[in-house]
Amino acid sequence: MQRKFKDYFIIALKGVAMGAADVVPGVSGGTIAFISGIYQELLESIDNLNLSFFKTWKTEGFKMAWLKINGNFLLSLFLGIAISIFSLAKVIKWLLFNETILLWSFFFGLVLSSILFIGKQIKSWNIPVVLLLILAAVGSYFITIAEPFASPDSNLYLLFCGAIAIIAMILPGISGAFILLILGAYQIAINTVDNLLQSVLTLNFELFKAAFIKFLMLAIGAVIGIKAFSKILNWMFKNHKNLTLAILTGFMIGSLNKIWPWKKVLEFRINSHGVEVPFIEKSISPFSFEGDHQLLLSIGLMIIGFLTIFILEKVGSKKA
Repeated sequence: MQRKFKDYFIIALKGVAMGAADVVPGVSGGTIAFISGIYQELLESIDNLNLSFFKTWKTEGFKMAWLKINGNFLLSLFLGIAISIFSLAKVIKWLLFNETILLWSFFFGLVLSSILFIGKQIKSWNIPVVLLLILAAVGSYFITIAEPFASPDSNLYLLFCGAIAIIAMILPGISGAFILLILGAYQIAINTVDNLLQSVLTLNFELFKAAFIKFLMLAIGAVIGIKAFSKILNWMFKNHKNLTLAILTGFMIGSLNKIWPWKKVLEFRINSHGVEVPFIEKSISPFSFEGDHQLLLSIGLMIIGFLTIFILEKVGSKKA
């Protein structure tokens, strides 16, 4: 397909949306890719990204090798994701701390609409499809109530976290950021991105060195994870699409518990800055919430989040 600059700009914007979603625990960048119409192309492009690139480069030239891996598409998308993650990390952190209810309300509406969007892609409903949907929903729910363990210091552990998180990030319905939270690496990942950007802006070499090593471990893990899993997921979509969509829909249904805006804190922890933050929470009714439940504004943001999916669907229906 012949694309123009405008098309790649739109793909980059979709990457920005994916990056923004991946920063927030509970929301998947894979969901954004799916509803914006680029999910299948993303999986196939990643699957084509292998060592044969260098063989094609040697025998047929760089241009043919670049075309074979759909290089312009991947470059535009991942550039958008990178810009989003680096620019929004601080904003999302601030919103999570200061406007928690409103932020989760928006994403709750977004994910609720995503469930309907992905669920309606299932063409044939039968017993295996229903069973897999239920099992995925139950499994996802138990992930959301799992207790996070302490933040790791080991670089090898960060490598492992990067591999697991990237799988979740490209899978619609599962948040890579939340998987990092479960693994105890979310705070480290967010701080690493912040510190890396800050070190470049302030020319602080020591800060850059420490942040870059952690970032490199997460990145290498991500490359390993995405290459290993994209091939499996691509095969599942081509050969068992209905079952795959059922699993993804179930995962998203189960994840709604995690992003329910009103929570009661059962246990606190002290973060790396010495600040007391929620550690274990449970979902409660907004009328049982201690403090301002911001119900009307929250419902409004849920509706906006819900409608956002339909806007993205319209954009995605026009092939980029």
